[in-house]
Amino acid sequence: MKASRLAAAAAVAGSAVLVLSGPAFAHVSVSPEGTAAKGGYATVDFKVPNERDNASTTKLEVAFPADHPLASVMPEPVPGWTAQVTKAKLAKPLTVHGRQISEAVSKVTWTASGKGIEPGYFQKFPLSVGPLPEDADELVFKAIQTYSNKEVVRWIEVQQDGQEEPENPAPVLQLSAASDDHHGGSKGASDESADSDDDSKTAHTGAEASGTDSDDDGTDTTARVLGVAGIVVGAAGVAYGVFAGRRRSDA
Repeated sequence: MKASRLAAAAAVAGSAVLVLSGPAFAHVSVSPEGTAAKGGYATVDFKVPNERDNASTTKLEVAFPADHPLASVMPEPVPGWTAQVTKAKLAKPLTVHGRQISEAVSKVTWTASGKGIEPGYFQKFPLSVGPLPEDADELVFKAIQTYSNKEVVRWIEVQQDGQEEPENPAPVLQLSAASDDHHGGSKGASDESADSDDDSKTAHTGAEASGTDSDDDGTDTTARVLGVAGIVVGAAGVAYGVFAGRRRSDA
């Protein structure tokens, strides 16, 4: 009797462990390739897993935050998918690189031209975005995932501080501290020009130094030649004097 009760309890416990240790459902998320620094540009990936066993994901819509509009959004081509970028008028124009921007991207939609994301697979959808806001620590994107059986899952719930993660959380992009160079630390044209000028100055200075050395060498050579010539002339004069003296003695 005790043995049977122990066996039943073990079976229940085992089932509970299997349920509790089962994989948590994945959801649509966003993450940067590298860093997403405030005020700069970044490449971000929207990762979309297929959570259904009997349908494929055929469409993804990502809405962009209206409180922090992004002037530049460019999708990277994804094989088997077409991307459509939708823009909207801004209530307050943005100033980007010294010019006024009156509209920004409000939504990007990817639609499968083939089988889509089949069961057991996921797909990444890359975007180049920027400039990122300097007065925010994160950006919240609301996403809608559509399946081939017409089922729609809305990933639009915003995480609240001190509360558990919602059932369908919206993708959140965390922003890092602003960097000195918002474009990834590449050298600017002015810096390259300055370097070029410095190189030219260095080369010119080197040429002048070389010319000075050459002149000095020429002067030294001339002095040496003249010195040797003077010695030869002096020796010839002495020899001539000796020869002339002998001739007088003989006479």
